[in-house]
Amino acid sequence: MSQMDALVEKIAALHRKGDGRRLGKWLTGEEVCGQLRISPRTLQKLRDRGFIGYSQIGYKYYYKPEDVKRLIPLVGTICTAGKRTGNHQKQQ
Repeated sequence: MSQMDALVEKIAALHRKGDGRRLGKWLTGEEVCGQLRISPRTLQKLRDRGFIGYSQIGYKYYYKPEDVKRLIPLVGTICTAGKRTGNHQKQQ
């Protein structure tokens, strides 16, 4: 059996084991932005700061729905934390 055949068989076995259930539950970045009502850049910041877990395949990011759901009540406070107002001192 060649290495390619062995790899194909392992992938098929994993797919049968999981029955494809886990693969269908991931959300795309576009779906997450729509659900959280945030921009792609804000989603990137959430990833960079470790607020949301993700998996990357190529250039696309995928997110677990439960992670997105956990963020819904927090998005307003997380996203505005970096936008501090009043940091500028008035000059006289």
